[in-house]
Amino acid sequence: MIITRRAVAAAISSSGFAALVGLSPFHLMSEALANGTVGNVAEPVPLPEMALGPADAPVTMTEYASITCPHCAAFNTNTFPKIKAAYIDTGKIRFVFREFPLDPAAAASSVLSRCIANGDPAKYFAVTDELFRQDWSKVTKPRETLNRVGKQAGLDEQQVGTCLRDEALFNAIVAGRVYAAAKLGINSTPTFLINDDKVVGNTPFEEFDRRIK
Repeated sequence: MIITRRAVAAAISSSGFAALVGLSPFHLMSEALANGTVGNVAEPVPLPEMALGPADAPVTMTEYASITCPHCAAFNTNTFPKIKAAYIDTGKIRFVFREFPLDPAAAASSVLSRCIANGDPAKYFAVTDELFRQDWSKVTKPRETLNRVGKQAGLDEQQVGTCLRDEALFNAIVAGRVYAAAKLGINSTPTFLINDDKVVGNTPFEEFDRRIK
Protein backbone atom coordinates (compact mmCIF):
# COMPACT_ATOMS: atom_id res chain seq x y z
CA MET A 1 0.00 0.00 0.00
CA ILE A 2 1.32 3.43 -0.99
CA ILE A 3 0.36 5.89 1.74
CA THR A 4 -0.90 8.74 -0.39
CA ARG A 5 -3.76 10.85 0.92
CA ARG A 6 -6.08 9.10 -1.54
CA ALA A 7 -4.98 5.64 -0.40
CA VAL A 8 -5.50 6.51 3.24
CA ALA A 9 -8.92 7.99 2.53
CA ALA A 10 -9.97 4.99 0.45
CA ALA A 11 -8.83 2.52 3.09
CA ILE A 12 -10.59 4.38 5.86
CA SER A 13 -13.75 4.85 3.83
CA SER A 14 -14.00 1.12 3.14
CA SER A 15 -13.51 -0.11 6.68
CA GLY A 16 -11.71 2.39 8.86
CA PHE A 17 -14.80 4.55 9.24
CA ALA A 18 -16.76 1.45 10.20
CA ALA A 19 -14.11 0.94 12.87
CA LEU A 20 -14.92 4.38 14.23
CA VAL A 21 -18.65 3.75 14.44
CA GLY A 22 -18.50 0.12 15.53
CA LEU A 23 -15.14 0.30 17.31
CA SER A 24 -13.94 -2.84 15.52
CA PRO A 25 -10.19 -3.62 15.11
CA PHE A 26 -8.27 -0.66 13.76
CA HIS A 27 -6.06 -2.76 11.47
CA LEU A 28 -5.91 -0.61 8.35
CA MET A 29 -3.87 2.11 10.00
CA SER A 30 -1.27 -0.42 11.16
CA GLU A 31 -1.15 -2.03 7.73
CA ALA A 32 -0.60 1.34 6.08
CA LEU A 33 2.28 2.15 8.41
CA ALA A 34 3.85 -1.30 7.99
CA ASN A 35 3.55 -1.52 4.22
CA GLY A 36 3.58 2.06 3.00
CA THR A 37 6.36 3.91 1.24
CA VAL A 38 7.48 6.84 3.36
CA GLY A 39 8.32 8.98 0.36
CA ASN A 40 4.73 8.84 -0.81
CA VAL A 41 3.08 9.98 2.39
CA ALA A 42 1.02 13.06 1.60
CA GLU A 43 0.60 16.08 3.85
CA PRO A 44 -2.78 15.58 5.55
CA VAL A 45 -5.68 17.98 5.22
CA PRO A 46 -5.02 20.59 7.91
CA LEU A 47 -7.32 20.73 10.92
CA PRO A 48 -7.70 23.76 13.20
CA GLU A 49 -4.70 23.76 15.52
CA MET A 50 -5.64 22.97 19.09
CA ALA A 51 -3.23 25.08 21.10
CA LEU A 52 -2.92 27.12 24.27
CA GLY A 53 -0.58 30.06 24.73
CA PRO A 54 0.53 32.90 22.44
CA ALA A 55 1.25 32.13 18.79
CA ASP A 56 4.46 34.15 18.96
CA ALA A 57 5.89 32.43 22.04
CA PRO A 58 9.62 31.66 21.72
CA VAL A 59 9.01 27.98 22.52
CA THR A 60 6.38 25.69 21.05
CA MET A 61 5.74 22.41 22.85
CA THR A 62 3.81 19.86 20.79
CA GLU A 63 2.33 16.71 22.29
CA TYR A 64 1.41 13.67 20.20
CA ALA A 65 -0.98 11.58 22.29
CA SER A 66 -3.63 8.88 22.19
CA ILE A 67 -6.63 9.31 24.48
CA THR A 68 -6.56 5.66 25.57
CA CYS A 69 -2.82 5.69 26.36
CA PRO A 70 -2.32 5.41 30.17
CA HIS A 71 1.03 7.20 30.01
CA CYS A 72 -0.63 10.10 28.20
CA ALA A 73 -3.33 10.19 30.86
CA ALA A 74 -0.71 10.25 33.60
CA PHE A 75 1.04 13.18 31.91
CA ASN A 76 -2.28 14.98 31.57
CA THR A 77 -3.08 14.51 35.27
CA ASN A 78 0.30 14.97 36.92
CA THR A 79 2.59 17.01 34.68
CA PHE A 80 0.53 19.10 32.29
CA PRO A 81 -1.01 21.26 35.07
CA LYS A 82 2.49 22.23 36.23
CA ILE A 83 3.58 23.10 32.69
CA LYS A 84 0.39 25.09 32.20
CA ALA A 85 0.88 27.08 35.40
CA ALA A 86 4.58 27.74 34.88
CA TYR A 87 4.74 28.31 31.14
CA ILE A 88 1.41 28.42 29.28
CA ASP A 89 -0.55 30.72 31.59
CA THR A 90 2.46 33.04 31.83
CA GLY A 91 2.71 33.32 28.04
CA LYS A 92 6.16 31.75 27.80
CA ILE A 93 5.29 28.79 25.57
CA ARG A 94 2.66 27.70 23.08
CA PHE A 95 1.34 24.19 23.76
CA VAL A 96 -0.06 22.27 20.78
CA PHE A 97 -1.97 18.98 21.08
CA ARG A 98 -1.94 16.60 18.12
CA GLU A 99 -3.97 13.42 17.97
CA PHE A 100 -2.07 10.18 17.50
CA PRO A 101 -4.79 7.55 18.04
CA LEU A 102 -3.55 4.03 18.73
CA ASP A 103 -6.95 2.32 18.52
CA PRO A 104 -10.51 3.02 17.35
CA ALA A 105 -11.69 4.21 20.77
CA ALA A 106 -8.93 6.82 20.77
CA ALA A 107 -9.80 7.91 17.24
CA ALA A 108 -13.48 8.18 18.15
CA SER A 109 -12.57 10.19 21.25
CA SER A 110 -10.54 12.63 19.17
CA VAL A 111 -13.40 13.05 16.72
CA LEU A 112 -15.78 13.73 19.60
CA SER A 113 -13.44 16.31 21.17
CA ARG A 114 -13.07 18.22 17.93
CA CYS A 115 -16.77 18.01 17.15
CA ILE A 116 -17.79 19.37 20.56
CA ALA A 117 -15.11 22.07 20.52
CA ASN A 118 -15.99 23.25 16.99
CA GLY A 119 -12.62 25.02 16.74
CA ASP A 120 -12.53 26.37 20.32
CA PRO A 121 -9.21 25.27 21.89
CA ALA A 122 -10.32 25.88 25.48
CA LYS A 123 -13.39 23.68 25.02
CA TYR A 124 -11.29 21.08 23.18
CA PHE A 125 -8.77 20.80 26.01
CA ALA A 126 -11.60 20.56 28.56
CA VAL A 127 -13.27 17.67 26.74
CA THR A 128 -9.94 15.96 26.07
CA ASP A 129 -9.08 16.24 29.76
CA GLU A 130 -12.35 14.52 30.67
CA LEU A 131 -11.68 11.76 28.14
CA PHE A 132 -8.19 11.21 29.58
CA ARG A 133 -9.79 10.75 33.01
CA GLN A 134 -11.75 7.70 31.89
CA ASP A 135 -10.21 4.36 32.89
CA TRP A 136 -9.98 2.98 29.37
CA SER A 137 -8.36 -0.25 30.57
CA LYS A 138 -11.71 -1.15 32.14
CA VAL A 139 -13.99 0.19 29.40
CA THR A 140 -15.85 -2.63 27.66
CA LYS A 141 -18.41 -0.45 25.87
CA PRO A 142 -16.53 2.58 24.48
CA ARG A 143 -19.64 4.05 22.86
CA GLU A 144 -21.34 4.31 26.25
CA THR A 145 -18.30 6.14 27.63
CA LEU A 146 -18.36 8.57 24.70
CA ASN A 147 -22.09 9.13 25.16
CA ARG A 148 -21.52 9.95 28.83
CA VAL A 149 -18.71 12.43 28.11
CA GLY A 150 -20.79 13.98 25.35
CA LYS A 151 -23.71 14.37 27.75
CA GLN A 152 -21.45 16.17 30.23
CA ALA A 153 -20.59 18.59 27.41
CA GLY A 154 -24.27 19.19 26.65
CA LEU A 155 -24.89 16.70 23.82
CA ASP A 156 -27.56 14.04 23.74
CA GLU A 157 -26.92 10.53 22.41
CA GLN A 158 -28.15 11.39 18.93
CA GLN A 159 -25.82 14.40 18.72
CA VAL A 160 -22.88 12.26 19.85
CA GLY A 161 -23.75 9.80 17.09
CA THR A 162 -23.79 12.63 14.56
CA CYS A 163 -20.32 13.68 15.72
CA LEU A 164 -18.96 10.16 15.43
CA ARG A 165 -20.27 9.81 11.88
CA ASP A 166 -18.16 12.75 10.68
CA GLU A 167 -16.15 10.73 8.16
CA ALA A 168 -14.13 13.68 6.86
CA LEU A 169 -12.93 14.55 10.37
CA PHE A 170 -12.08 10.92 11.11
CA ASN A 171 -10.14 10.66 7.83
CA ALA A 172 -8.18 13.81 8.63
CA ILE A 173 -7.24 12.66 12.13
CA VAL A 174 -6.03 9.26 10.94
CA ALA A 175 -4.17 10.76 7.97
CA GLY A 176 -2.42 13.13 10.39
CA ARG A 177 -1.40 10.17 12.53
CA VAL A 178 0.00 8.30 9.50
CA TYR A 179 1.93 11.41 8.43
CA ALA A 180 3.39 11.99 11.91
CA ALA A 181 4.61 8.39 12.07
CA ALA A 182 6.07 8.26 8.57
CA LYS A 183 7.49 11.77 8.20
CA LEU A 184 8.23 12.87 11.77
CA GLY A 185 9.24 9.53 13.27
CA ILE A 186 6.55 9.56 15.94
CA ASN A 187 6.10 5.92 16.99
CA SER A 188 4.88 5.99 20.58
CA THR A 189 2.76 8.08 22.91
CA PRO A 190 3.19 10.45 24.46
CA THR A 191 5.90 12.04 22.34
CA PHE A 192 6.75 15.73 22.69
CA LEU A 193 8.57 18.21 20.49
CA ILE A 194 9.96 21.23 22.35
CA ASN A 195 10.76 23.29 19.29
CA ASP A 196 12.95 20.65 17.58
CA ASP A 197 13.92 18.76 20.74
CA LYS A 198 12.15 15.40 21.00
CA VAL A 199 11.10 13.96 24.37
CA VAL A 200 9.56 10.48 24.46
CA GLY A 201 7.40 9.15 27.26
CA ASN A 202 5.74 10.41 30.42
CA THR A 203 8.64 12.56 31.58
CA PRO A 204 8.79 14.33 34.97
CA PHE A 205 8.07 18.05 35.07
CA GLU A 206 11.63 18.80 36.14
CA GLU A 207 12.99 17.43 32.85
CA PHE A 208 10.49 19.42 30.79
CA ASP A 209 11.41 22.47 32.85
CA ARG A 210 15.10 21.98 32.09
CA ARG A 211 14.53 21.48 28.38
CA ILE A 212 12.19 24.45 28.03
CA LYS A 213 14.67 26.69 29.80
